[in-house]
Amino acid sequence: MTDVNSPRAVAPHAPDSILPREPDREPEAGPGFADDFSAVLENTTGHRSTIGCVIPAYNEEESIADVIQSLLAQTRVPDVIHVVVNNTSDATVRIASEFAGAHELATEMGEQFTEVFVHDIGKNPDKKVGALNYGYSLVEGYDYLLGVDGDTTADPRAVEFLETEAVSDSRIGGISAIYSIDDRPIKGLIGKWLIAGQRTQFAAFNLQNLLRGRNMAVLGGQFSIFSTNALREVMRQNHQSTPWVKDSEVEDSLLSLQIKSAGYLTKISPFSRADVGGMTTLRGYDAQQVKWTYGAIELMWPGQRGDTKGQPFHPNLRLRWFENFGMLTNLFVRVAFITLLAASLSINAFVFSAWWLIPVLMAVLLNLRIAYTMENRTTRDVLFAALVFPAEIFMWIRLSHFLRSWTRFLSRKKVDNWAMQAKAEKGGGSTHWIPLILLLAVFIALAVIWSMLDPVVQSTILWIGWPIVGVVTILQTLLMFFKLIRRHQGYKV
Repeated sequence: MTDVNSPRAVAPHAPDSILPREPDREPEAGPGFADDFSAVLENTTGHRSTIGCVIPAYNEEESIADVIQSLLAQTRVPDVIHVVVNNTSDATVRIASEFAGAHELATEMGEQFTEVFVHDIGKNPDKKVGALNYGYSLVEGYDYLLGVDGDTTADPRAVEFLETEAVSDSRIGGISAIYSIDDRPIKGLIGKWLIAGQRTQFAAFNLQNLLRGRNMAVLGGQFSIFSTNALREVMRQNHQSTPWVKDSEVEDSLLSLQIKSAGYLTKISPFSRADVGGMTTLRGYDAQQVKWTYGAIELMWPGQRGDTKGQPFHPNLRLRWFENFGMLTNLFVRVAFITLLAASLSINAFVFSAWWLIPVLMAVLLNLRIAYTMENRTTRDVLFAALVFPAEIFMWIRLSHFLRSWTRFLSRKKVDNWAMQAKAEKGGGSTHWIPLILLLAVFIALAVIWSMLDPVVQSTILWIGWPIVGVVTILQTLLMFFKLIRRHQGYKV
């Protein structure tokens, strides 16, 4: 069934018997594990909050059933679940409607009641943002809005952990789960390699946020809970009629920034976990990453948008600057090394030194340590880190996204990155090959220019170039070493 009622839905009354979980079921903390969250679990109160779940869905026929079943299997079931289907051309509405209606569930926390509504809002020019704002209008009377993507499934206690911490501290504006990707259903060598890379990417990002006092730079829309009080404050301060704005490529990053600016905390839970949908094709992964990076650059760049304040040093954006600087350094070292190596070999001036193997070894050790922090690591995760080439090729792919995003941004060319991602996921487009073609063209041009230079000039270039690359590589290696020896405080991602 499809619900066509007014979006101003009234929150159902929750049974009084539903209380937070007893402390004896608290997860075991590892050595050195930060005890702030453990203290939250030990001091839970009898307060019963209300949670309205919103699932924006676009062509999710393959996953929507698993997503809804995952929510109905929670120890703390949301009080209401709204599936907001937009711009769909598949069977998402039909499949989701099989779950529509009231559900009385027997859980470990007692009998719980929820109701599932399915809303087909048809053609929606604002895409996911429009679906999220429609969903907000349905649950704005609840204490919390739980945002769940149409391809994200969560561990059974995910909602319970998010709610427990949110209720414990009124300063919290939003909490994100730890994200990973379930690689078991993935088929094909390229798909498995891409998923292994994305799992490592998620793990490194999650770990970085956990070690920064669990301050989450981006409350990802995949599985995050938001205080509706915080959302209302964001709308008031920014003169918005809705929490999410339609003119941002990264609606979740912008909202996280606004929540932080409104004086609330943005956190990541050390226990709540969810598996998101990964990209199994090069063109799909490319389009997704370019959209994310391009949107982040727009937020980072001071005064770029007339409707968004330029806040380049906002706490939620500092990490973005470090990420981009790190990618620029990685690009410089790799391109410069290959260029100088080829130039040295061309005049028989290259002398191998074992010192160059140290950065490679350090990178492998760091990747292995990240792999071993994964809660559900697989043999593939370890091999991805240990074999050098899988991770190195994946880094080149990420560098291509970095280049395309900045090139697109600096060109000021208006592009619908949402539409390009949707096209890529359907198998269309070939722009992901452009960076490789340009890189080959650059190397060919450099080779031609090199062959035209005088031997004295060639020697001078090598004499200056190698020390520069060496110094940058040493600094990069030291940074990796400090990350390698940093205590992880028992966190698992």
